[in-house]
Parts: sequence; structure tokens; C-alpha cells
Amino acid sequence: MAKPKAKKQKKPTEQTKRGKLIKPSKRAKPAKQAKPSKPSKQAKQAKSLKAAKPSKQAKRAEKKPAAASRSAATRKSGDRKDGKARASLREVTRLPMAAPHMRIGLLGGSFNPAHEAHLEISLTALKRLQLDQVWWLVSPGNPLKDASKLPSLKERVQAARDLAKHPRIAVSGFDGGKGSAYTIDLLTELKRRFPGVNFVWLMGADNLADFHRWRAWQEIFVLMPIAVFDRPGFRLKARASNAAQRFSAFHVDESDASGLARFQPPAWTILSHPLSRLSSTELRAKKPAKKKEKGKDKKRKKKGK
Repeated sequence: MAKPKAKKQKKPTEQTKRGKLIKPSKRAKPAKQAKPSKPSKQAKQAKSLKAAKPSKQAKRAEKKPAAASRSAATRKSGDRKDGKARASLREVTRLPMAAPHMRIGLLGGSFNPAHEAHLEISLTALKRLQLDQVWWLVSPGNPLKDASKLPSLKERVQAARDLAKHPRIAVSGFDGGKGSAYTIDLLTELKRRFPGVNFVWLMGADNLADFHRWRAWQEIFVLMPIAVFDRPGFRLKARASNAAQRFSAFHVDESDASGLARFQPPAWTILSHPLSRLSSTELRAKKPAKKKEKGKDKKRKKKGK
């Protein structure tokens, strides 16, 4: 009889160790995900506040219209101020009316301040030169003098108008329209604007003594007739000045001064008249002295008390 085949023994697997059969382990179930906890009332409130807060861009957008409105308001106020300033300047620099063939005397200067001597010269010119009007031309400043302490043009024009108060005396701060402080520029522009008017330049003998220091002084002599008014202590100096010597051939006798406005320039004369020792320089010098005296009086009063 054939022997039965012996059953092949299975190789021990990794599951059999030390003769013991190890059952395969079951796969671990995945852990259940924890459900998110419900937000608390405080968290909800914080969230709603965050949502309510505007972003930086929104804030900038809000600021822009406000800033624009402020800038527009400042521009409007600035425009109003500029408009008032321009209107005030136009009033100060406005020229009087003039018709062809009129005889007009021009008295220029800083008028710092205007005084009775200016008025006396003007009244004398109206009478002796047979003028229709006299214009006081208040200059922005004298190029030969320090203008750092000079009051504003508006203040000086108003003070001159308050003093003049004469129907045939007009006051203007017109400077020729170019902001120039030089007489030649002013007179040239007036001749251009009023070609049919007979102008006469009026000035004191003290000015004639230094006239050669003025810009284009020889051109002024050729531009229009000049009437020089005697001033205390300057009659001889004026007659001996460079300008008087240069144009001595064109001197007009005082007896013929009534027709000076019709003379072809160069033509000039010196007029004698009641002399006044008033001067703007002396009047300015007296102002600080008065203040000092007041201060001394106050100190005396305090000591007396």
C-alpha cells in the first residue's frame, strides 16, 4: 500500500511568532471631528463691531469730501479778500478825469505826511499858473530815501485827501501802472494817456537843488514845463543847481508864468510865494518827540502820587 503523502507544513508567517497565532489587528477607526463650538454672545458682538468699522479706504474717502469743502471755503474767503484788496487798490490808484486842452499841475511826492505847505503850493499854482486842476500824485516811495518805515500807500492817499478837500485838487496813488517809483516813468505814462492835456510839473526849490540826482532828469525837462516854488533857504541853491545851469536858456520870467502850461518844453520858472517852513521830514521828526514827552509826564505823575 502506498503511503499517504505527508502534508507540507506552511512556513511560519510573520503572524505566527513563537508558535502562537496572532490575529490581525483591526484598523483603528478615525477619530470623530469635534464639532465647532457655538460662538458666545460677546464674540458675536465683537464680530458685528468689526464688520461695522469702516476700512481705511472708506475713512479716506469720507475725509476727502470734508477736506475738499474746507479747501473750497478757504479759497472762497481768500478770493473775497483778494477781491476787496484789488477794489481798494483801484480806488487808491484811480486817476481823475481830464479833458483835452485842460491845464493840470502835477505835484508828486511820498506825502509822508501831507501838510499845509502842499496845500499852499497847490493853491498858488492854481492862481499864478491859471490851472484848471492840481493832481497830488502819491508815490510808492522815494528811491533816494529809506522806505522801510513808510506808511502804506492807502494810508497816505487817504490822509492827503482828508487834508486837500478842494474841488480842484485831486489825490491819486497812480504810479504809472508799472509799480515804478521813478518820476520819469509816471510822467511818460500820463502823457501817453492824456495826449491833449497841458501838464505842468510842480516841485519845491529844495527838489531842484538835487534834481540832477533824479533818474532821467534831463528828459523830464524836455517832457513838460516845470514850475519851481521857492522854499526857505533854497532859492539861491536852486538857481545855482546843475539842472538850473543846464537849462538856463529856457528859464521863463515869473511875470510870464500864467502861460507856462502852453509853453513848448523845455520851459521852467521859479515862483516866489508866502514861504512855509513846514516839511514832511520835520513833521515826522516831531512825532517820536511827542511820545517821549508823554512818557516823561506819566513818570512824573507816578512819582507825584
